[in-house]
Amino acid sequence: MDLILETLGLAKSAELLSLSPPGWGSNLLRGLANSLQIAFGAFGFGLVIGLFGAYGKLYGGVVMRDLLAIYTTVIRAVPELVLILILYYVGTDLINQASQAMGYGRVEISGVVAGIWVLGIVQGAYSTEVLRGAIQAVPPGQIEAARAFGMPPLMLMRRVTIPAMMSFATPGLANLWLIATKDTALLAIVGFSELTLETRQAAASTRAYFTFFLAAGALYLIVTLCSGAVFARIEKWARRGQRSLRSGER
Repeated sequence: MDLILETLGLAKSAELLSLSPPGWGSNLLRGLANSLQIAFGAFGFGLVIGLFGAYGKLYGGVVMRDLLAIYTTVIRAVPELVLILILYYVGTDLINQASQAMGYGRVEISGVVAGIWVLGIVQGAYSTEVLRGAIQAVPPGQIEAARAFGMPPLMLMRRVTIPAMMSFATPGLANLWLIATKDTALLAIVGFSELTLETRQAAASTRAYFTFFLAAGALYLIVTLCSGAVFARIEKWARRGQRSLRSGER
């Protein structure tokens, strides 16, 4: 009897998770695609902010360093859910006010753009500190040698600093990527149809909360495992030659 009930339960779960109606599998996959789209965009946007922020903190003037210190301190101090609400609603309102002041109508901002903007600002603060520490870990002799050869700042950054700092920055950036994938779940509070919101809607419609949230957890776990494998290869590439150097020193 128990075996029959267990089989029926598995069959019902499989039906609920199927890709065709009445299953909700396609909804979950659509939510996962939206989550990854925002995570990729926010991570990339945050890297751009972090790179310029790190250089600004290290080599900028006093005013720039103070402004960047305020930015990174405030973003890291305020809970991310509160930041998302502030940046989403206040940012949207400011954009519409500016648009109306210039004689245009209200601007319809897509959920993807808003999500990338909001999470990118949050990611930028953490990326700034990760990249700043990675730049400081680069042996000063390499930078001094490049300057002695007359490399301009942009060439020095592209050919020396960024390649040399990658081995130090990759572990921290891997963590930031995983944080970005999980932070997309917070966008459900503003009504964006990412994986968590799609899961909640499916669970509320079918009352199969355990099935759907377990499936969502499995999808997040798959993303984490795949991301870990990708970043492990990136870190191995960034550290090429270092291991053999250490072996030679031994």
